[in-house]
Amino acid sequence: MPDWEKRFRAPRVSLPEWAWDAPGRALFVSNATGTYELYAWDRGTGEQRQVTDRTNGTTDGVLSPDGEWIWWFSDTDGDEFGVWMRQPFGGGEDEPATPGLEPSYPAGLAIGRDGTAVVGRSTDEDGSTIHVVRPGRSPLEIYRHRESAGVGDLSHDGTLIAVEHTEHGDAMHAALRVVRPDGAVVAELDDTKGGTEELGLTVLGFAPVDGDTRLLVGHQRRGRWEPMLWDVASGAETELRLDLPGDVSAEWYPDGSGLLVVHSFEARSELWRYEIATGRLARVDTPAGSVSSATARPDGTVEYLWSSAAHPPVVRSTAGGVVLEPPGMKAPSSVPVEDVWVDGPGGRIHALVQRPAGVADGPLPTVFEIHGGPTWHDSDAFAAAPAAWVDHGYAVVRVNYRGSTGYGREWTDALKHRVGLIELEDIAAVREWAVTSGLADPGRLVLTGGSWGGYLTLLGLGTQPDAWALGLAAVPVADYVTAYHDEMEALKALDRTLFGGSPEEVPERFEASSPITYVDRVRVPVYISAGVNDPRCPIRQIDNYVDRLAARDAVHEVYRYDAGHGSLVVEERIKQVRLELDFAARYLGTRA
Repeated sequence: MPDWEKRFRAPRVSLPEWAWDAPGRALFVSNATGTYELYAWDRGTGEQRQVTDRTNGTTDGVLSPDGEWIWWFSDTDGDEFGVWMRQPFGGGEDEPATPGLEPSYPAGLAIGRDGTAVVGRSTDEDGSTIHVVRPGRSPLEIYRHRESAGVGDLSHDGTLIAVEHTEHGDAMHAALRVVRPDGAVVAELDDTKGGTEELGLTVLGFAPVDGDTRLLVGHQRRGRWEPMLWDVASGAETELRLDLPGDVSAEWYPDGSGLLVVHSFEARSELWRYEIATGRLARVDTPAGSVSSATARPDGTVEYLWSSAAHPPVVRSTAGGVVLEPPGMKAPSSVPVEDVWVDGPGGRIHALVQRPAGVADGPLPTVFEIHGGPTWHDSDAFAAAPAAWVDHGYAVVRVNYRGSTGYGREWTDALKHRVGLIELEDIAAVREWAVTSGLADPGRLVLTGGSWGGYLTLLGLGTQPDAWALGLAAVPVADYVTAYHDEMEALKALDRTLFGGSPEEVPERFEASSPITYVDRVRVPVYISAGVNDPRCPIRQIDNYVDRLAARDAVHEVYRYDAGHGSLVVEERIKQVRLELDFAARYLGTRA
């Protein structure tokens, strides 16, 4: 078995989530069976048990605070539309967790100590709704709005509910509202009002103490994400001025005395402890690379999921050693990333570059793998797909274009109105560096990505037809107007924010940013893969684009699979990568 396949097949585990009042009980996700599913873990006895077993996998799960119940979201073949189910921690039959609520897209969940649940929902018909579900009672609707909203958190004593909402119409910048379980409003916090710039807020969690009305909040008031404490009873706001560059997030230590700070800067991340009483900031020792998730335990130790581009992920503890070891073979390592900074039309662009082991000189066949989101960023973290390209002799370049997170609010918010075209300007600047530096062979340049990266791939092939030799687009937006009308309601709200309106209100912007507008200019082979149940990049708009390629006998291949926005089945994912490698080899003359 080649190393690239081993990286996909090697069992992985997520950071275990522990029950607040029963920290010996935990829930994690693993692909040990070949499909990503939920697992219960009794840390005292060491016993592990597979909780879910579904054809297309399950990753959305939550433990009740007492550790007695595992909640998991049940959709249909990856369409993200369904209901919450629950199962006893020790095993047993699944049962509906929220009887009386119809299927929907999930929009947050919080479970109280008395069994009360706060459930966020989204549907095309109703917009966003939030319901309080008490044992033995009918669900009580406490919130409804056409714009996107969701459950932020439930206070430790169950008396306060934090809601993130975008009633003002900007889906990229949420405001906060705190209500009681009957829906009565307690407090509002809205940074989108009163200024020329719209600023976002996010819920990081209520203080873990009964009667404590402090809510930990993320804000953007100084041009980046930072935490602050908001006392929803008094209205007092305490901004935590942490002398750390880049974005900063945080969560509570279990006793409420401090915050576990996650600091992200230039594609790496690290951990700190912040003492609330003294303001002291102390480094939590972690290796160089990326911490994708972390949690503070009741004994004060910190567990975290760490990896780097060269080293596979592992769940570590500040107490020393590995917390949770997946069974079976280990994933082979890969090569580290190099940092590249390129001057672009909107400022310096950060890119991550990987070269095949032992190859110092180019020019090389080069894959530009474009991240999705778009509000996301590539980091120095382990990724099996780029490693597969490197194993086959390609250099891999990943670009954190304007619109990416992690480089300040201005960089992220630059992605408006000229959607797609802005990102491609940055990708073009990095492409120029890759060619002129001698890294990339201009005749063997591959543009590829999934989701938003797939969208940028198709848009780039049409608007930059001479720049690329090949395109590989996974679950892309291909026909933006049709995609808008078919996609889930929350994404319609995001598109209206990005474009400044709907396709009917700003048709010229949708036309300028839609790949199908430029499909007749595509001159290179195109490979497209798509999930037939995808609610984010629906299949009809992809079919429209493919029909246009076929009408003029353009070189293309399409692979449709029975899942949603990607697959949780390991063999299916390997099949998709193998098809992409084979397509590139046939048309570029590289090795498959």
